[in-house]
This record gives sequence, C-alpha cells and structure tokens, in this order.
Amino acid sequence: MRAVSDFSRRDFLNATATLSGGLILAMTLPGRGGKPNSAAAAGAASGAAGTAHRSVSQLNAWLKIARDNSITVIVDRSEMGQGVYTALPMLLAEELNISLDAIQIVAAPVGDAYINPGNGGQVTGTSNSVQDAWDKLRMAGATARTMLISAAAQRWQVDPASCHAERGTVVNAHGKALTYGELADSAAKQPIPKDVKLKPKIDFQLIGKSRLRTDTPGKIDGSAEFGLDVKLPGMLYAALAQSPVLGGKLQSLDSGAAEKMPGVRKVMTTQSGVVVVADHFWQALKARNALGVTWDPGPNVRLDNAAIHALLKKTAAAGDGLSARADGDAAAALKSAKQRLSAAYYLPLLAHATMEPMNCTADVKADGCDLYVGTQVQQVAQTTAATAAGLAPAQVRVFTTLIGGGFGRRLDIDFIPAAVEASKAVGKPVKVIWTREDDMTHDTYRPPAYEEVSGGLDAAGKLIAWKLHITSPSITERMFPPVKGVDDSVIEAAVNNLYDVPNLAVSYSRQEIGIDVGYLRSVSHAPNCFVIESFMDELAAAAGMNPFDFRMQHLAKKPRQRRVLQLAAERAGWGKAPSGRYQGMALMEGYTTHLAQVAEISIVGGELRVHKIVCVVDCGQMVNPRIVESQIESGIVFGLTAALWGDVTIVGGRVQQTNFNNYRLLRNNELPELDVHLVDSDEAPGGIGEAAVPLVAPALCNAIFTATGKRLRALPIGTQKLQKA
Repeated sequence: MRAVSDFSRRDFLNATATLSGGLILAMTLPGRGGKPNSAAAAGAASGAAGTAHRSVSQLNAWLKIARDNSITVIVDRSEMGQGVYTALPMLLAEELNISLDAIQIVAAPVGDAYINPGNGGQVTGTSNSVQDAWDKLRMAGATARTMLISAAAQRWQVDPASCHAERGTVVNAHGKALTYGELADSAAKQPIPKDVKLKPKIDFQLIGKSRLRTDTPGKIDGSAEFGLDVKLPGMLYAALAQSPVLGGKLQSLDSGAAEKMPGVRKVMTTQSGVVVVADHFWQALKARNALGVTWDPGPNVRLDNAAIHALLKKTAAAGDGLSARADGDAAAALKSAKQRLSAAYYLPLLAHATMEPMNCTADVKADGCDLYVGTQVQQVAQTTAATAAGLAPAQVRVFTTLIGGGFGRRLDIDFIPAAVEASKAVGKPVKVIWTREDDMTHDTYRPPAYEEVSGGLDAAGKLIAWKLHITSPSITERMFPPVKGVDDSVIEAAVNNLYDVPNLAVSYSRQEIGIDVGYLRSVSHAPNCFVIESFMDELAAAAGMNPFDFRMQHLAKKPRQRRVLQLAAERAGWGKAPSGRYQGMALMEGYTTHLAQVAEISIVGGELRVHKIVCVVDCGQMVNPRIVESQIESGIVFGLTAALWGDVTIVGGRVQQTNFNNYRLLRNNELPELDVHLVDSDEAPGGIGEAAVPLVAPALCNAIFTATGKRLRALPIGTQKLQKA
C-alpha cells in the first residue's frame, strides 16, 4: 500500500484531472448527529474531481476508483500516531468488500469538504476522528459498492440483486466477474442510489478485527515523511531566536557577526523573533547563537509559579464566578448535610513535550505558497501562512505530513509564520526548525487550575451535595474567540459528573496568567478527573466506606460505568493486593467513552513504585481493537509522566525546563504492568486517543493515601514526600 510519502495530494489531484476514466464519490453530511446523505459527484474522472470539489460545499470524504483498479482514499484527519491512516480506511474497505492492503492513502488538502462538524473546522482533535467518520465513510463505501454492482448488472443485463461484491470485483449468479476498475467508468454514470443499507455488525469482515497499522512499514524503513523529513530542491534552513522571557519583544539587534558566518544567507526580524537563514541548519543555529540581541522582557519579568498560584487562589476567593451546572440547591444541601467536607486542589502548567519539535517548510512564490507542515488545523495553517505571505488563503496549499506527536500542540500555528516570511524574503523554500530547547521554553503550556470542592453526606453516608469551583485561564478565548459565558474546554468531565448527586453545582472563574496556554492531550478532563476522583475517595473515607462500594452506590443510573468499575475491580483483585502493595481507583466518562483504572503501588523509603495499572474500557463499537489497546496504553504512559513529574517552572518569566533531562518522561524500566481490557459493545463509537490519560493521577494518589494516610491535592507526585502521615 502506498502511503502519503510516495503518493502526495498533488499527485492525486493531478491524476484525477488527467485520467480518462474512473469513479469519484463524494459524501455530503448535515450537521453533527444527522444521518449521512449521498450527494453529488459521480462522473468521469476527467474534470470530475475539480467540478465536484467546486459544486459540493460540505464534502467529508472522497473515494476514487480508477480504471487500473487502484482505490484511493483521502484521509481528512492528521496522522500523529493515533492510527487514523488505518482505522478510517478500514471503514471504507469494509463496505467496499476489499482488502485494506488494496487502498492507497492520501492526506486531505485544505477545504471545506473536510470540515469536522464536531470541531467546527478542519481539525484533528477531541478524539472524535472515528466518531465523525463512523457513518459517513461506511456510507461512502456502501454507496460506491451499490453503484459498481448496478453497473455490472447493467452490462450483464441481469437483476442487481443477483450480483454481489467481493475482493474488489462484482460477481453474478453464473460466476462471471468484473473488477472495480473495469466497472469504474460505467459506475460513475450511475445515479446516486437512495436508501443504501450499511452492513450489520454480524457481517463485518474488517471492522472490529485487529489489523496491523498501515503506516508502520514506512516508519520502520524510513520512507515515512514527517515535517523534519521534508526536502525540496534548493531548500534553505532557518533557526529562530525568541525572547527568553515569555511575551518579551525585540529591542535591538546586532547581526553583523552572524551575517559573516559560513552559509548564512539572511538575518531578518519577524513577528515571531529573529530568523537566521542558512544553507544548513547547523550553520543557521551557530549564527543565531552569535547574534547580538537585546530583548524587552515585557510585563512577565516578575512572573513565577508562586505568583500564578496566588493569583488563581485570589480570584477563586472573590466568588463562584459563572455557573456551568446547577442541579437542585447545592448550597442549602451542604448546610443541612450530616457531614461536610471541603478541599482545594492545584494542577500545574504542563508542556506537550512532543518527540518531533516544531517545524515548518514554506515555499513562497509570486502566485502562491506551498506549506509542508505537521498540523492539526489545516484551515488555520492556511490562513496563517496567507497572512504572512500577503496572499489570499486560496493561494496557499497545505501538505500535511505525518506528525511526530501532536498532543494538542499542533493545534497552534506559532511555528508557521517565520518559515513563510523567510521563504518570501529569500525567494527559496525554507524550513524553520525549533530545537528541543526552543520547544520546551516556548510551548503553549497546559493551563494551571485551582479547584475548590465541597461535598455533603446524609446520615446514611449518601452524597447529597456537591459543589465545584474551577479557576483557570481560557485556552479557547485566545485560539477561537470570542468565548461568551463558560468556557466548555475548562469544565469537561466536571460538568458531566457521572455520580448520582441530587444537588450539584459547578462554576468557573476565568483568570488569565499573562502567558499563552494551549490544549494538551485530554485538556481539562485530566485536572477535573483528578479533583473529582480524589475527592470521591475523601468522601468515601468520611462515610466509612470502601472507595469501590461508595462509587457503586452512586452509579445506580449508570450501567456502563458500573460495569467497567466492577470489571476493573475484579481484574485488579481489589482489596487483595499482595503484602506491601496498595491500590487506588478512578472512574471517568469522557469523549463518550467509559473507563475505570486501578493502580497498584508500593512505597519503600519514601520512593514510589508503580507495579500495575488495570484499565477497563467501554468505548462502544471498535474499528480496530489493536489500535484501541495501543492508544489506551499510550494514554496511561502519558498520564504517568504528567502525574509523576509534569511541572513547568517559571522564574522571572523564563521557563526553566529545557530538555528531557529536566522535564522527566517515563522511562522503559519504570513502565508498570499494563492490563487493558476492552468491553465488547454495540453502542456508537467513543473517543480513545485521550480517554485514558486523566484517570492515572487520581488512581495513583488514592493508592498513595491507602499506603500512607496522606492526601495529595497537588501534582506532580514526584516533588512530594510520601512518608506516612
């Protein structure tokens, strides 16, 4: 199977414009939640691709079947390790009755055709790629299959009901067969069928089966193209100098020495900072280090972690802010409760720490710009590049490479303008590369959060009141303004509290901290799940109940959550840990997926060791269980790193963590045993890429309390003493 690296979007579009025949099928959908409707765009390939693209306003998927029997799928989500280049084509292949190996994969260009309704743009995020594609890509395959069968039946002069599709051919009752390629031209002339039926689950041959990932071979043999791999004729390289104080601006520049260094082509100032362009990146980097730069540090020169914490706490004390949810009367119920409990939790800034640092290659010409970039927001990348180049957005073509770790970092576009401005200035393609140190010290960090929570129990130990007040900056206000009222991305998991509490209040106070913050894998599910699940354990202790029993008591209306919690407890041997080991649990509903985790730990000499994490997952119907399991394991590892060591330290507005030596990641020898159990389900698919991350920290901290009697209400764990209270 050819991957994006050897069959580019440009190749695809050129091919569809020049081939003399083939089937192009487009799908148009209403808003999210509606049923897919097959729409316009079947016709001869000569000119059909361009005509369809212009005439259909909301294309979400393209399928091309050419005369040579090749089948091409344009995948409209960025591949950043989560497996969309495998899972999404599987949906089409299932309904087309073809092997996954028979499909060629091309990353989608920019276009309204590829808007993700759930995200409001051409966005890969919120773990909804499969959810968005579940109906529409299967419908695309089923519609094409129906048209191919109709074309074959017409050629044979038989009833279409007497024909069926198998392995890329249409076969009739007499055993005669025609390949999809042989039928492509005539199929393209068939009317778009109505009331196409999707396969029932019982007939699935691909969906629900574990398959090897299609992008793995290229990553093993080196043919896969990430942003750092892009090479264009005559391409130059650039390094970017940015203010060491976040938010600082250039005050003065002496570039004389740098300009005289070998290979240096140009030194220029941009909105992003000072760009040094050279023949090779090492030359650009050495010249950047030779610059004489004076920075105006700006208003953040006195910013540090203590100041951020104090600011959030002060804002929280000023009042409850905006109401996000109000069931019953939480304040009155708290006053009348037999037992009342309150606590405050603090979550720190976190870095994305992607393995592939930020980079972008731009090739600006008089009539347009080609952008080669690993991005999660193709439309935003296009408009950003257009502004930097002084072009109309339609003049910018975005070629999305494979992404070496997104985690939400590549929802931002701060690494794009410098490449475009530099290319325009020198008249050649330019690749801007951020070093690891650039990446760590100029990230858009996960926002900190200060959360106050109170709970009330009745005489029977039942939870009758819950009040949660979240104080945090807004990511959405910066990236997708304006935000009116409560910022939904701050209250995730909290506003959908899954426990049965008759009087429940959730409120939010927005407090900016002077630096840019961004979306990080699981966004606010992680801080809010940490607070909710930690406090549920505190309430269980106050009620004199086992944490498992206490949760089950408050899940009477949640059968899927009860099931995953029960299974997790059984698989972990809840309450039966070996001597010297301790357990903690956590439960969450997020991304319409339901998960429970049990962590098993020991503490020796104040040192924490994580021995095992059991995770039970009900994410509805699965396309590829192997990918689901991998993503759950990946999320647990990500969550372990954040819980144990994740913390960005700011002193005088400068980030102190510069590389992986002082921003710790989980190491192979620290990986616990992972037991992931996937629940079989007929429900609609849920998201998996981020879902496992939030539960790790509360499960660990609840286990630590069992071991030490000490409550940890702030992260990371690694900075705190774990001796018995």
